[in-house]
Amino acid sequence: MNKAAFAPSDAKPFVRSLRGVVHERPCFWLMRQAGRYLPEYRATRAQANGFVDLCLRPDLACEITLQPLRRYAMDAAILFSDILMVPYGLGQKLEFKEGEGPVLDAVRDGAAIAKLEKSGGEFDARVAPIYETVRRVAANLPGKTALIGFAGAPWTVATYMVEGCGSKDFANVRLLAYRDRIAFQALIDLLVRATIGYLKRQISAGAEAVQLFDTWAGVLPEGEYAQWVIDPVRRIVAALAADHPEIPVIFFPKGSGTLYETAAEIPGVAALGIDTAVPLAYARRLQAKVAVQGNLDPIVLAAGGEALDRAAGRILDTLGAGPFVFNLGHGVIPPTPPENVARLADLIRNWRAPR
Repeated sequence: MNKAAFAPSDAKPFVRSLRGVVHERPCFWLMRQAGRYLPEYRATRAQANGFVDLCLRPDLACEITLQPLRRYAMDAAILFSDILMVPYGLGQKLEFKEGEGPVLDAVRDGAAIAKLEKSGGEFDARVAPIYETVRRVAANLPGKTALIGFAGAPWTVATYMVEGCGSKDFANVRLLAYRDRIAFQALIDLLVRATIGYLKRQISAGAEAVQLFDTWAGVLPEGEYAQWVIDPVRRIVAALAADHPEIPVIFFPKGSGTLYETAAEIPGVAALGIDTAVPLAYARRLQAKVAVQGNLDPIVLAAGGEALDRAAGRILDTLGAGPFVFNLGHGVIPPTPPENVARLADLIRNWRAPR
């Protein structure tokens, strides 16, 4: 296995899972476990002046981070924030419009990227409330529950920065990467540096593991994938390991298909998040290299009932006896009934590897 550094015997069960330790039943958490499917989240969000304000209010962000733990007692909490707080920290204008999602001032040439470089010195001041949220969550977690910090991986963050919003084909960012590799490399390099500092500060504030979300990794062909997905993440992981070898890194390059194997070979990546489309037999082969995290379909979690039981059971029976963390193949969707998450939590807690 591609284990990073070591697994201290006194580490929390979730952290040890990421290091390859197999427990009696798998540890679990869910992407977007704090979110709109919970009525308490909606009530807390209503107290903020928009989503960016919500991410920058330590009192509210801490409360939201802790809410799913009170209901379901996951093995890990994940910081409530957003991957686009890195562009915000770099000085890019960001807002979230109801019904549209994130909207940024698009960055589409070398001159615009150079302006971000100049404004980057204020990064930590802009995102300081997020570090305070990490400190507050760490101080209020149950004893065996771990805290995950996170950031978007450079490629995915760059897609939003260049497009200025979400996209179906990511034409603008891909055109920039092909037409002006020097300018696009400068943007990726800026994001690598910012992300390293951002995650190190989260770790110093109390994060016990970190996850890099590369949601749009799957839109790139193999050569571009190596340059814009693998290389930036390799650099980030190496920098984190140099100062914090005890902190495991989870990498989630959604949609990577057979290139998941390439991602699994990045030195220092302790665990690989896999999406719903990854065949379980393929995921089981990946376990020879890294711990695997995933990959229940969020739609089947919303459906619940016997379909949920069967799908979760297949994943547990196939992957549960190896280095594994149970999760979804993407985030919890808003229509998910909270009782379905409770049902899943009970399924995982009651599962035991066949003897």
